[in-house]
Order: sequence, then C-alpha cells, then structure tokens
Amino acid sequence: MMNLETLPNAMPNEKVVLFLRRHWIDLIRIFIFSGVLFVLPVVVGTLIELANPNLLAHVFWGPALLAILVAYLLVVLVLTFTELTDYWLDVWIVTNERIINTEQFGLFNRVVSEVHLHQIQDITSEQKGLLATFLTYGDVYIQTAAERERFQFKNIDNPEDVKIAISGLSKICKTNHGHQVHEEEMPTD
Repeated sequence: MMNLETLPNAMPNEKVVLFLRRHWIDLIRIFIFSGVLFVLPVVVGTLIELANPNLLAHVFWGPALLAILVAYLLVVLVLTFTELTDYWLDVWIVTNERIINTEQFGLFNRVVSEVHLHQIQDITSEQKGLLATFLTYGDVYIQTAAERERFQFKNIDNPEDVKIAISGLSKICKTNHGHQVHEEEMPTD
C-alpha cells in the first residue's frame, strides 16, 4: 500500500487532504456474490444425490465430480481474492496540490495517474438508486483538459462532500498558482 508520508513525486508542502476508498457496500456485494457461488455446489450436489443416490459412490463419477468441485471452488476462491484485491487497492488521494488515482484491474494490472488541481475544469457527483441515496455513496467525475480527460472516483462515501472539498481546493490552488479563477470555470455547489 502507498505510504501517505512519502507520496510519489511529492511537492514541497504537499499535504494529504482526503484518502478515499470505495464504499463498504462493495465489500458486501463481493461477499454475497462469493457466498452464492460457494453454496451453489451444495445445491447441485443435493439435486444430484436426490436424482441418483449412487452416482457419488460410482467408481468413475464420484472422483470426477469431486475433481470438478475442487476446481470450481478454486476458481471461486481466486475470483473472490481478485475482487478483494481490486477493492483494497483502488485508492484516491486528494492533496492540496493534486489528485492521485490508483486503480487495480485484476491481480497484475494497476494504473496510477494524477492531475493537478489547477487543471480541473468541472466536477460532478452522482448518486444512482435508492440504496446509494440512503447510504450516501456514489461517483465523482473530474473533468480536465489534460491528457486523461476524466477521472472517476467509483462508489465513494459522501460524493457531494468530496466534490465540494475538491472544488474548494482547486479554487485555492488556482489562486496560489496564479491562474485566473472565473465563475464559469468552477462548478456550482
């Protein structure tokens, strides 16, 4: 994991303002999905036993079904581990100078990108659905004129508060770096 004391390419006087991960509801989704996949062989095994009680005791089919079960459970375990790794390593760090976006794709693919706060042109927060509204999680989109035009903070807690915080930091950063801040450049709260 990234050490917050030593940010990559840290600028003088740069301080971490926000450290964000995906909302805990994503963990619940992972565990429910994995739980269903782990229970599925029990249901299938029960149905097989009811349909043909001697099939699991058969010389060929018993070991073959056991091998299939072990392979299936191994795949489910790897998928669960991959999803948990993806959840844990998706991190967004907002400092007083920039945003660092770290996204994990699978086990062996990580993309780290950053944008300076004075490059931000638009910030949008979005909450979709009843659950997202009640648990106050959603997405924040940051539009820039840089090479990577849009950053997305996926399923973070309190997206509206994050948008307001980043908007304020961006305004301060633009003022400190001598960029003109016009009302039409800044998103409305």
